[in-house]
Amino acid sequence: MGLDEDVRGRQRRYVISMSIRTLSVLATVVLWNVERHVAIVTLIAGALLPYVAVVIANAGRESTPSLPSHFIPSPVHPALDAGNLKKSSDQS
Repeated sequence: MGLDEDVRGRQRRYVISMSIRTLSVLATVVLWNVERHVAIVTLIAGALLPYVAVVIANAGRESTPSLPSHFIPSPVHPALDAGNLKKSSDQS
């Protein structure tokens, strides 16, 4: 997916989420004196939707890091070469 398409998709998801939030806040105003419990639920939804909208809008282009397709181990270098081992054992 190209960058322009990705940005458009993010903008579309954000606008849809904010439209739902606007409807939620309007429902809170309309229902406040009619059905208080439902109005409180829509008020809470209207307060939480901006965070959810930003998280949803920002999700997308990041890909999870994966392991490389092949692994090449680095060469192992011994701490002491064979010549030093014989000399140190001869001295003791």
